[in-house]
Amino acid sequence: MLETVSAAPPLPSASRPLDWPIPTLAEVYRARSVIDRYLARTPLLAPPALAERLGFPVFVKCENVQPIGAFKVRGGLYLLSRLSPEERARGVVTASTGNHGQSIAYAAREFGARALIYAPAGANPNKVAAMRRLGAEVVFAGADFDASWAAAEERAETEGAYLVHPANTPELIAGVGTSTLEILEAVPDLDALLVPIGGGSGLCGACIVGKTINPNLEVIGVQAVGASAVHDSWRRRELLTLDRADTFAEGVATRVAFELPAQIFWDRVDDMILVSDREMRQAILTLLETTGQLAEGAGAAALAAAYAQRERLAGKKVAVVLSGGNLTLTGLRQALAEERPW
Repeated sequence: MLETVSAAPPLPSASRPLDWPIPTLAEVYRARSVIDRYLARTPLLAPPALAERLGFPVFVKCENVQPIGAFKVRGGLYLLSRLSPEERARGVVTASTGNHGQSIAYAAREFGARALIYAPAGANPNKVAAMRRLGAEVVFAGADFDASWAAAEERAETEGAYLVHPANTPELIAGVGTSTLEILEAVPDLDALLVPIGGGSGLCGACIVGKTINPNLEVIGVQAVGASAVHDSWRRRELLTLDRADTFAEGVATRVAFELPAQIFWDRVDDMILVSDREMRQAILTLLETTGQLAEGAGAAALAAAYAQRERLAGKKVAVVLSGGNLTLTGLRQALAEERPW
């Protein structure tokens, strides 16, 4: 586990409220009324071959088939729909390692807004190219998300653009929560839902929707062993910043725990599991072999955790979120060369 270099201030209490409202189930339904106009509902697969390997029924929510290859497009569309014409005219600025940036770029194109995305120097080249194809201006700044975010903040202040934080934005959480809504409408008696954690919007959506509709649903977050900021913060009950994020899976390469997500899942999530890069690579190959679906590292994390926890989950109906499929050829070659399916 990585060394903790600092602890953020404690979570805001009722006497010191957050600047952001916490989304409700009603807000998720409002988001769906927008998102359904732009996106088809994604498949929920129940592959017999995968169930055999795990030993229990498993449903795979295929967010990898979204237009940007990841679930975050839901949040981007809902956020841009909520901006005023004046705010869209000023443009939107954000920072991203890839999928969030694609989401904002896609939504900005749909709503006629300018998008400016700051990205770390080592960002996934396929995701950067996709952002540019969608019409966004991409600027490289720093070695990680934090450096890119600082540059985005400065640019937004200078130009008066609308600044979008990838985690501390209620509309993004409400938008991605529609994925969990689709899962539970298809499988009302679901027992457990496993969700990968980057900034935490997907897990927040799962908690808001899942725990409101069915308080007995077990919601489990999944992070990488080498990027365990949210996991460690949840266990220690304080917001932490780690000195580095060490994982090939950029979608879960988180070294900072953010305020709004923590406020939402602090007392709602049932557990958080850490998986190794090797386990994620094995899950990539297992998904490809049993479902025909390509997952990036973060997209395979939930299945990796389900396999690691298969004895605990035995006898339950389980869903895993395949959050994204933007795997580079280099990443696929590495998985094929180093690992093998279960």
